[in-house]
Amino acid sequence: MLERGPELAAAAHAVEELVAGAAEGEPARGGVLVYRGDAGVGKTALLAEIHRTAQDRCTILTARGGETLTSVPFHLTRQLLQPALDGYGAEELNRLFGDHFDLLAPALGLASPFASSEEPADPQGVRIGLAALLGRLADRLRHKPPVLLVDDAHWADAETLAWLDVFTRTRRGRRLPALVVLAHRPVTEDDRTAEASGSPAPSGTPVTPDTTGRDQRTALLAAFAQRAHRTLGLDVLTYEATAELAREALGAHADEPFCRELWRVTTGNPYETVELLAKARDRMLEPVAGSASLLEGLGAGAKGGGLVARLQDLGPAPTRLAYGIAILGADSTPELLALLTGMRPAEVAEYTQVLRDARIVAAAPPHRRGAGAAHLSLVPHQADGRPASPPLEFTHPLVATAVYGSMSQAARTAMHGQAAWILESAKYGAAAISRHLLEVHPDDDRNVVQRLRDAAREHLAVGAPDAARRCLERAIDEPPGADAYAQVLYELGCASLLTAPAATVLHLRSALAMPGLGDDLRTDATYRLAQALAHNNQLQDAADALAAEIERTPPGIDRRRLQAAHFMYEGFVATEEDGPARSARLAELTAGFTGGENSERALITVRGFDAMLRGEPADEVVRLCDRALVGGLPARGLGWTDTAWGFEIPALTGIAYAFADRTDRAEALFTEAVRAYEISGWSGAHLAFARALLGLVHRRKGDLPGAQHHLEEALRLADRVGDGLPVHWDTVCLLVDTLLARGEVAKAREFADKYSFGPPWPGAIVLPDGPSVLGKLLLAEGRVEEAVRTLEAAADALTVRGRHHVVWAPWPFDLARALAPTDPERAARIAAEARVHAEHLGTPTALGEALRCQALFADPAEARRLLTEAVAHLAASPSRYEEARAQYDLALATGDPAAFERAAALATTCGADALAEAAVTARASSRPQE
Repeated sequence: MLERGPELAAAAHAVEELVAGAAEGEPARGGVLVYRGDAGVGKTALLAEIHRTAQDRCTILTARGGETLTSVPFHLTRQLLQPALDGYGAEELNRLFGDHFDLLAPALGLASPFASSEEPADPQGVRIGLAALLGRLADRLRHKPPVLLVDDAHWADAETLAWLDVFTRTRRGRRLPALVVLAHRPVTEDDRTAEASGSPAPSGTPVTPDTTGRDQRTALLAAFAQRAHRTLGLDVLTYEATAELAREALGAHADEPFCRELWRVTTGNPYETVELLAKARDRMLEPVAGSASLLEGLGAGAKGGGLVARLQDLGPAPTRLAYGIAILGADSTPELLALLTGMRPAEVAEYTQVLRDARIVAAAPPHRRGAGAAHLSLVPHQADGRPASPPLEFTHPLVATAVYGSMSQAARTAMHGQAAWILESAKYGAAAISRHLLEVHPDDDRNVVQRLRDAAREHLAVGAPDAARRCLERAIDEPPGADAYAQVLYELGCASLLTAPAATVLHLRSALAMPGLGDDLRTDATYRLAQALAHNNQLQDAADALAAEIERTPPGIDRRRLQAAHFMYEGFVATEEDGPARSARLAELTAGFTGGENSERALITVRGFDAMLRGEPADEVVRLCDRALVGGLPARGLGWTDTAWGFEIPALTGIAYAFADRTDRAEALFTEAVRAYEISGWSGAHLAFARALLGLVHRRKGDLPGAQHHLEEALRLADRVGDGLPVHWDTVCLLVDTLLARGEVAKAREFADKYSFGPPWPGAIVLPDGPSVLGKLLLAEGRVEEAVRTLEAAADALTVRGRHHVVWAPWPFDLARALAPTDPERAARIAAEARVHAEHLGTPTALGEALRCQALFADPAEARRLLTEAVAHLAASPSRYEEARAQYDLALATGDPAAFERAAALATTCGADALAEAAVTARASSRPQE
């Protein structure tokens, strides 16, 4: 640990903080510590020293990345967590995993990927679940808090880094319950180029990296550096430290010329210095000036081509064994090496010792034994059931890189193919085998295609869609046979659905253009294509794709499934040429439906939602929604996590209930949505939308603080997924509306600006109508002219489509109020028309709001009558906030102190602080009017 004082001090301080917090029962004081340095600069030795000094007081969890293992998802996660979980019994494990054992255990290799479901796991749900698992594990280990040491993090699999990223950034201002220490090489492009030029491979080609995965790792490592308490770069040794090492290794008589030449040859690189000194000791080289000239020749054997030459000097058999270790990586047990190299067990043992003596290989430490066997084989076993021997690994990553890079392309490809066959024979999972198949040249092999498809299914089941995509893209290159080509493209499109909508569109369109998809797959491919287009904000394209497939699909369930999606996406489009005609076709199609099976139920749902938007009688909307459900719940196959239909169908039912004044039924549906997503680990946009829908229900009920809580939580969840998503628009719209009701105009503007809430509007409609809510915000800010223009644009867009729901889109009420001072006649006409639509709709909320607005344009006596009637309607509704406003208006009209008191009490209950304050103030100066 020469010249590593600051680095060790930083680690010692971080460990002290962690342990002190645990000992005192205070909040955890963990964090992130990052060490960066070139290959051979001593990162591994530094982590080993941290391990040694902290192991008595902390629980040490260690992992090490590998250059050929970056494509194995959750490889390092298993290294870190498997040893920590081994000591727990089944009941304790169930408590640690909570409700998410089925979701998380496959990623950790503790269960088959298909033990509980054939459905893909939500990647973000897996990451968040693993982060929560680590948090609960840390709570169990407070007496010896966990320290995670991750070496060679630049070669970590992207899934592990993404999990650690979630763990270290979602603590909401709290310190971590663990210390995460990362060591990695510089990851900028310039650094990689410089590093590559310093370690050329003598033959063959280097490992071909997955560019997307590499970019993900680079971005995540940069994020860790920004989040870390300390980020320290490791420098090479000074001449003085190099000389000290030389005198310790070769004797105190090592003179200055010798030491200075040693420093020049190694450039102060600790690994190269130690290796060169070991060679000098083996050669019994005198450390004096006369021997200094020999150092450069000896040093060439410590890296790159020289190291490979040294390996080859050991003979063809040790070289072949080293190649086998380079190919198998973490699976390099003597048993598998014997099969791969064609050696007898005794020969493997003999040549292993030769490689040990040459400081090329060593036994892997316990925590890395068996962790490379992907999802099904935690600890590899021999055919007779006995545990396999510990795997071997290279003594340093530089050695691994040099050996793997020295292999000819033909030899490497052949050995990867043989390794795949051996692992398959040893009953390893398809995911473990796929790492080798990715390196084999395409050869029109149908068996390779099938194994890659199986691996993709495993990867999807553990929440690793990028790994699945790599397998399926490689399967396409093989290529598949004519009978399977379209199916593989379909699977590739499905693998990309949650992460890359544009790629999904390309693959699914290609699949649909080819023969080979049966009717069921064609329907599903078209449905998923429409989903991807919609997620990519191409709603009209989604509707067009569905319309084209409907034309070639015979009547029946498949056709109705496509029709449901077609009508839904056409209805979602923000602008439509002939909305009333589409609504009429939908009503005609569903008129005779009984809701006997799911395709009918889905179409009835879309019809109910469309009827709600049009302002049709609420009783009819509720009747349609009731018919779409079974016992008040989504039918089997139409639930929140059923991917065949998507979450939109049950969501539309709940939204229609909410705007039909049946908030009780809407709340039951949306509460179940949150529960279903949380249990299933769906922690991305789906859970965010479910939270937003709960916010909608609380807003409609007048529970403004509850609505704000759910909506802010929805935004937090959505922000983790990306920017500018449909859920962002809906959530911000609802949040702005809620904050305005609370009287927090400045905060509403803050959110509107932060999320660019306003024109240009997205291609999809916003929940509720976005321009109507924006107009309300502008009015609250006193920007009347802008508000009028915005509300008139909303009126034009909605009226032409026949959408007259005055609660979903309350533009008439706000436009009438805005125009009242300058154009009272027009304002009165707008209010009267709104009342007509409200009476047609028939909900107490709509009627009360319409009467309250119309009272603005009546004489005092008539106004009091209208407001009294409005209060009565709203008292019969679930809309407590709207009732409070009507009570306040009635109090202003009558001057009745009791009415002000009722308004203030209601407003306080709703969390409408500004309205409550206004009512109290007005009560103090009020007097009854004649």
